[in-house]
Amino acid sequence: MHVPLFPLSTVLFPGGPLPLRIFEARYLDMIGERVKNDAPFGVLLIREGRETGSATTFDVGTLARVTDWYQGSDGLLGVTAVGGQRFRLLSSERQSNGLNIGEIEALADEARLALPEEYQSMARILAGVLDDLGRLYENLERHFDDAGWVSNRFVEILPIDIEQKQRCLEENDPAARLRLVHGVLDTVRGPLSVE
Repeated sequence: MHVPLFPLSTVLFPGGPLPLRIFEARYLDMIGERVKNDAPFGVLLIREGRETGSATTFDVGTLARVTDWYQGSDGLLGVTAVGGQRFRLLSSERQSNGLNIGEIEALADEARLALPEEYQSMARILAGVLDDLGRLYENLERHFDDAGWVSNRFVEILPIDIEQKQRCLEENDPAARLRLVHGVLDTVRGPLSVE
C-alpha cells in the first residue's frame, strides 16, 4: 500500500485526534486529495530534521483520516484528523513537490483488553481530563473500558518524552502501556488508590 506521508514532531495514536495547521503547498494539495477520495495519510514522528524541510522519521506510524477542516483567521487551513491503524514504513520516495510517498505495511490491531479492575481509577481521571480538554476531544469516541484506548489517550496528553511516546506506539501490549502510564501518574500525583 502506498500513502502520502506527513512527518511531524508529534506521535499520533490510533483513535486519537490530530490538529494541524497547513500552509505548505505540498500538504495543502495532499489534504485536498485525501479529503476528496476519503483516503488516509501516514503520520510519522521525525527522528531528525524539521516539519517544514526534509526529515528522517521513525518507521512505525499511524494512518490518519481528515474529519474536519476550516480556514483560520490567519488564512491557514486548519485540519482535524483522527488516528487509525498503525503501520510500518517499508520505503519512501520524495516527489518533485517535496511530498514523501511511502510504501507501508499495516500492523495488526492489538488484542482488545478489558481495563483491569485495579486501573479503574485511571478511567475516571481520564474522563475528567478529556472533558476539560474541550473541543479536540469532545467528539472523540470514548472507550473507558478498553485498556488500549485508555493507555493511548494518557500517553497522548501526558508530558512525557516524545521518544517514550514513540516506544508506546510501537508497543503491542496494552497492559505494558497501562503499567507505564500508572507509574507516570504515581510520580505526578502520588500513588493512585488501587480498588
